[in-house]
Amino acid sequence: MSKDRPNILHLFTDMQRFDTIGALGNPVIRTPNLDRLCREGVAFSNAFTPSPVCVAARSSMIFGQYPMRTGTYENTRMPTDGRSSFMEALQKSGYRTHGIGKCHFTPDAYALRGFDSREIQEEGGVSADALPKADYVRYLKERGYDHICEAYGVRGEMYYVPQPSQVPAADHPTQWIGDRTIDYVRAASGNDPWYLYSSFIHPHPPLTPPNPWHKLYRPSTMPLPNVPEDHEALLTYVNRAQNRYKYRDKGTDPNLTRTIIAYYYACVSFVDYQVGRILDALEQTGQLDTTLIVFASDHGELLGDYGSYGKRSMHDASARIPMIARLPGRFDTGTACDRPVSLVDLAPTFLSVTGASLGTHEPDGVDLHDIVTGASDRRYVYGQLSFSGEGMNRSLQGHGFADDPAWSDAERIAAYSSYMCVSERAKYIYSAPDNQEYLFDRVRDPRETRNLKGVHFAADALAEHRGALHAWLRQGGETAGLDGDRWRRFPQPKVDSDPDSGLLIQDGYTPWAQMEIPGYTQERAGS
Repeated sequence: MSKDRPNILHLFTDMQRFDTIGALGNPVIRTPNLDRLCREGVAFSNAFTPSPVCVAARSSMIFGQYPMRTGTYENTRMPTDGRSSFMEALQKSGYRTHGIGKCHFTPDAYALRGFDSREIQEEGGVSADALPKADYVRYLKERGYDHICEAYGVRGEMYYVPQPSQVPAADHPTQWIGDRTIDYVRAASGNDPWYLYSSFIHPHPPLTPPNPWHKLYRPSTMPLPNVPEDHEALLTYVNRAQNRYKYRDKGTDPNLTRTIIAYYYACVSFVDYQVGRILDALEQTGQLDTTLIVFASDHGELLGDYGSYGKRSMHDASARIPMIARLPGRFDTGTACDRPVSLVDLAPTFLSVTGASLGTHEPDGVDLHDIVTGASDRRYVYGQLSFSGEGMNRSLQGHGFADDPAWSDAERIAAYSSYMCVSERAKYIYSAPDNQEYLFDRVRDPRETRNLKGVHFAADALAEHRGALHAWLRQGGETAGLDGDRWRRFPQPKVDSDPDSGLLIQDGYTPWAQMEIPGYTQERAGS
């Protein structure tokens, strides 16, 4: 393998907060292997998702484009118009490309999208006819776990109820990703350059660490979340709707909250354990220093901050992510880079280090190496999400305007959009469903406790970031939410006052799931 054509190991998690790495300032969590990557590489301490939800973030990452160009603003369809993913570009340039774990591809969950091959683990439901494609579910069946209907944890009503895994550590979804990655690394030693995507479902809820990892952190020693004074003034429609959606809008139990945090941390540490095993395999096969290693996540998790849970928010807890890169001679300073970066930067980073090209389009991001060295003078990164309650109880929308045929698709997207513009010193957010602006001083108020949008002394920063965001939207043709140099005002949707309206229901996650109980469910159907 030529020295200028490194292997690429892309380690990815789902829903991991930016502040869950010990070496980057968290004194509670144990992440010795991610700490090692920080020491031997570059930690990007101001990394953000282009859209704080699974599919939209991943779509932006693989195409290197913000949502206004991918057209994916939520957990909806990814582009199927023939544009190239970075995996396809690497494949065409001579790399063997392999994906292990969660890709969350839509509309076809089993698509390759530039991978030569995949070993599939997705937490969504698997039908009997799809079982041959669902590698991890098939593995469970072969191991005798066909009595377990929800191997990733009980969802729906139990979404934020911490629960030990129903399978032991050796067969846990996280361990399976680690095992399969190690097998690939060992088999690939000495062959042509490879790109390997190893994507963990955790720490995405349900929070199901295996025994004894569920005892690694004790709830009584966990810190409480960040709930500032007057925190309700910092909430948006997305926060309120999602708290309902995830059964978290009817009060707070501090002990349950700390247990949620403890189990979340345990899930992160179990991923970290796999990272250590994978690094050992690279070292043992002589590939460690010829492999670009990138660790990142699709978005964060509010985890009780602002009295809220889930993703979709532009607060740091949800929109800011961990990101580390290691490759001797390119990313090896052992320092933190404070300049803002985004998942859209991964595609150009991989293309630059391999000499590959997308061919079908130019990415929106820049090579992370150019950020580290100062070769790029980019000041801002951006985010957008459009959350209309699609897939939830329709009454959450409050108004019928989203279904009005007089509204264009672009207007519907804009009406439910949250936008973000981030620099080193400040973050600007606009929530169209609330007709509200938010400005946070990232230096003086890193926990985002006070909205400065009405403060006279912050007027220049407000105008600067609003102007940068508007210019970015116009440059991309995303103008349905603008009214000249102002934001367009839309009707405000409201969460239904009925506390049982819109609650998440998710059942049937394995082909053998039996939802009928003879003598009980059939006779009492509808009661």
